Amino acid sequence: MSKLETIHSDAAPKAVGPYSQAVAHGGMVWLSGQIGLVPERGELAGDDLASQARQVMANLAAVLEAAGAGLEDIIKVTIYLTDMGDFPELNALYAEWLGEHRPARATVAVAALPLGARIEMDVVARVLSA
Repeated sequence: MSKLETIHSDAAPKAVGPYSQAVAHGGMVWLSGQIGLVPERGELAGDDLASQARQVMANLAAVLEAAGAGLEDIIKVTIYLTDMGDFPELNALYAEWLGEHRPARATVAVAALPLGARIEMDVVARVLSA
């Protein structure tokens, strides 16, 4: 049985608790939730949804790359929003990010997120590299 592989990217925020940015096993990688923290500053990218969402997507892309995967390898995305009124804007940003790729997705309203973030996303993807 193969072991779990912990994935880390310096281009994404460090884990701030007892968890990893991602874990790979059996040709799959599970990415922990990312909020819109700028890795170099440890602060949210901005107060608005667009700034935070774009940073979340950049953080996820960096962790995917560290795992040997890309956006086209994403199988499932879960999105957490503190305001479902942001849903239409999020959809446009999401479509811009993934282009024609359409993984499975769930969007959930939550009462609050760490550091007052407006959005958090996590991803499951395949890993084709050995």
